[in-house]
Amino acid sequence: MPHIPVPKESPGTFGLFQFRPETAVPLLELCEVLLRADNALTRGEREMIAGYVSQGNSSEFCRDGHFTIAALQMEDGFDVVRAVREMPDEAPISAKMKALLRIAEKVRIGGRSVLGTDVDAARDAGATDVEIHDTVLIAAAFSMFNRYADGLDAVVPENPDFHDVVAQRVVDQGYSRMARMIAEPAPAAGASR
Repeated sequence: MPHIPVPKESPGTFGLFQFRPETAVPLLELCEVLLRADNALTRGEREMIAGYVSQGNSSEFCRDGHFTIAALQMEDGFDVVRAVREMPDEAPISAKMKALLRIAEKVRIGGRSVLGTDVDAARDAGATDVEIHDTVLIAAAFSMFNRYADGLDAVVPENPDFHDVVAQRVVDQGYSRMARMIAEPAPAAGASR
């Protein structure tokens, strides 16, 4: 049961976003930039970082959502995500992604856990400074999102297809579309604009 009144039909951060749209819009725009804007890391790789951090934080809603979004945007995505979830060091991902996931895990624990040797290992595996920067920022942001959803005891969806539907919508339309929908809710039935 959420600690604040949120619509039951809007699980996870979605209900929290509806509760306070003025904070939701900039948070969703941050997601758009971090996870979908042009970047050397693919959208699937960035979503995988978000899912991986959420898994480490035991944030069920964010873990399942972002891993599903990642899987939809990668070749053999569901198999890759399953491997990353279970044994990331054995997963069929590049050495660069393994090094970046190690950095993301350390950020999740605490930013000062990231050492120069971790950054050097990522660079040696081919990561650019922008990719390292964005990995750290994604890991920090999703630790915050996880604490936001879990700290307010957001609703976990009961419908097993929820993440599939929302993930496909994010892949097709992005986070900015959600921000616009929250900022400008649909008029009530019979209301004129």
